[in-house]
Amino acid sequence: MRYTPAGVPAVEFSLRHESERDEAGAKRRINAEIAGIAFEAQARLLAKASLNTEIELHGFLAAKSRRSKKLVLHVTNVEFIEGD
Repeated sequence: MRYTPAGVPAVEFSLRHESERDEAGAKRRINAEIAGIAFEAQARLLAKASLNTEIELHGFLAAKSRRSKKLVLHVTNVEFIEGD
């Protein structure tokens, strides 16, 4: 966890998604990775999470910066998924 110049806690992370979906009558395996960032309470929650923890994140996509159009997920809500 780091702190912004204004003292706001922030966590930057990489999110990996794996699933299987139906597309055009066939199964398609989905594997994707995206950068993410969380602030305040969400940052504190994610900072305590172990690697490879299953979570459901809600938020919005935005460009990383004015110069970079790479997408980053800005997390607004974190839900931990309990195992079987």
